[in-house]
Amino acid sequence: MSFAEKDLYKDAEFTLEKGEHMGVVGQNGVGKSTLIKIITDTQLPLTGDIKWQKNIKVGYLDQYADIEDNLTLIQFLRTAFADLYKKNETLTKLYETYAETADDKLLERAGTIQDELDSSDFYDVDTRIEQTIVGLGLDSIGRDHLVGKMSGGQRSKIILAKMLLADPDVILLDEPTNYLDVNQIEWLVDYLNNFSGAAMVVSHDYDFLDRITNCIINVAFGKITKYRGNFKKAMRQRKEREEFQQKQYDKQQVEIEKAERFIRKNKAGSKSTMAKSREKKLSHMDKIDPPSTNISASFNFPYEDTGSHEALTVDKLSVGYNKPLLAPVTFTISMGEKVGFSGFNGVGKSTLIKTILKKLPAKGGTAKFSPSAIINYFSQDLAWDNNRMTPMQIISDKYPKLSQRTIRTKLAKCGLDAQNAIKPIHELSGGEQTKVKLAMMEFVPSNFLIMDEPTNHLDEETKEALKRAIDRFSGNVIIVSHENSFYEGLVDKVLNVEKLSLRERAKNETL
Repeated sequence: MSFAEKDLYKDAEFTLEKGEHMGVVGQNGVGKSTLIKIITDTQLPLTGDIKWQKNIKVGYLDQYADIEDNLTLIQFLRTAFADLYKKNETLTKLYETYAETADDKLLERAGTIQDELDSSDFYDVDTRIEQTIVGLGLDSIGRDHLVGKMSGGQRSKIILAKMLLADPDVILLDEPTNYLDVNQIEWLVDYLNNFSGAAMVVSHDYDFLDRITNCIINVAFGKITKYRGNFKKAMRQRKEREEFQQKQYDKQQVEIEKAERFIRKNKAGSKSTMAKSREKKLSHMDKIDPPSTNISASFNFPYEDTGSHEALTVDKLSVGYNKPLLAPVTFTISMGEKVGFSGFNGVGKSTLIKTILKKLPAKGGTAKFSPSAIINYFSQDLAWDNNRMTPMQIISDKYPKLSQRTIRTKLAKCGLDAQNAIKPIHELSGGEQTKVKLAMMEFVPSNFLIMDEPTNHLDEETKEALKRAIDRFSGNVIIVSHENSFYEGLVDKVLNVEKLSLRERAKNETL
């Protein structure tokens, strides 16, 4: 598969065996999500085939699936059992008709359908739906909440819930933890570890992958390599493979250099025949490639000094839309403090941030930044005014005084190569779009970073680079992240939005 001049895979192949739980890893933009689209027939490869066993039922978490907006949450989840509900309706009609006609054939048909419903555990459907609602935290949305009024994260969660309820033979998940909090991720881990079918999971949450996988495929530089074992074992195997490849490459380079030196020295002399023979042998040699290195990212958020001691004071702040989501919140952040916001998804973390920033009106109370506060805000939504514009155009449009060279250099440092810098933004992966947003933040000197789920879609190397940049930043930081490991060693204290209580945290303490 390739797009324009970029090859994603060339003669790539792998097999998903029965019962395998396969993690799909690789840097942003290597084609992990495209691979899932090819496997699900939503995108066609240039060459090659995808072959499934016959009668395999495949469940796919498609975060962009069309859903009927007028359905409630509970109605949508029941569509996972649409066939069973139809059978139950038919059964009811058969009994009603039998009561009028006493036709024994109707009773026989009813008995057959009854057996099918019993064998499918139809009468436990509502219990299963309820367990899934609670497990994935959907009860906070509300069972009668209309799909059309749900956020993108809520829609993703209900699509995941429906897919799991449908009980497929194979599960395909693309970044399933992006909209889940710690408790919901735990529930999903338990579900997958008890799932007897096969699974393919694309994720940059390596802690999650390590707990649910028994094999890994690594997508890199046009190749797909399969490793046995969980994520940590697979990465050890990859490292050993790369070290062996480097040794073989180095050994061959010595041979090549020795042969070329002999050819240069003897091409015109008495040993010219030998030189020509070595030259011919060299031209037919199978060249070993060196292990390719990943595109690295680095970030630097410029700091502008402030003399204020209290950076942010929040007093009895009430937030929400039609009604308050939280009890009144009171806390202060002193100069230089880094704070994490925790709590299950839907509890109001993003709403609290938007209210503090006055992007949403408060229901009561106040939030006051220091008069000298200069805020730099990262929102988790990948929304663009014009998604046909390129990253270069988007940044140039916002900062017209910047030179093209400055913009290109900044994007390159953030891990976006020259080719992707001139592609329409909608053609980039979620991780690549996130890198563009982070690059734009680097043009804004500030003393207060507010970052709402910045790690969504990012590969591990980029997350570590982002973490280092936040740690180096001398000013204040508020971070919302569903990944516990991203907080570790980074924040001074955590505001538990769910419990509405501040608790101090040493920088080396595990969350």
